[in-house]
Amino acid sequence: METFYFVWLVVLAFWLGACPFSLWLGKWLLGKDIRKYGDGNPGATNVFRAGGRKAYALAMLLDIGKGIPFVALASHYFGLPLFMVLAIGLSAILGHAFTPILHFDGGKALAVMGGVMLGLPQLDMFLATVVFMLLGFLLIDVDAWRVMFGTTGTLLYLVVTRGVSLEPLFMLCVIAILVAKHFDDLKIRPRFKGKLITWLRERKASN
Repeated sequence: METFYFVWLVVLAFWLGACPFSLWLGKWLLGKDIRKYGDGNPGATNVFRAGGRKAYALAMLLDIGKGIPFVALASHYFGLPLFMVLAIGLSAILGHAFTPILHFDGGKALAVMGGVMLGLPQLDMFLATVVFMLLGFLLIDVDAWRVMFGTTGTLLYLVVTRGVSLEPLFMLCVIAILVAKHFDDLKIRPRFKGKLITWLRERKASN
């Protein structure tokens, strides 16, 4: 029965991830195609750029929510092995990033990644990602490199705490997806002039 549940949950997670909620909300609530704003991707950030703060909050919640239900069901209800649970999580991320509904041109998958991690029993993965993402935000100016800093930091944390195991492999797969989705932005050279460094320099100058 494990295999039966696994196959169904993989399929369901993929198609839930593939639903472009942000794009639909932009059309329904704002009357706009959010792909005409910002970087042109159909993610929640461009709902905000299109001028809808409430719609953005709802879109972000829905994108995060894509990653939670089937991962949580697999882990907490069906009690599937960890490799199956992680594969279901990857399926949700892949569905969002490469949705067939939009000709495989989906969002950048950061929010759904967070949702997947919230659904996992290993909550420290989510907390580590939050910490490293925050550090990236404080230290680096380029958004794509902040994402790489956050996820690579999480990978290193998992290698140190788990060794060679499924969790670091899962994180490596996530990073590969994020690199593919942020590829053009990663061509911009990262600048370590983030908010923390700027604040420290201002403090030093004022003393």
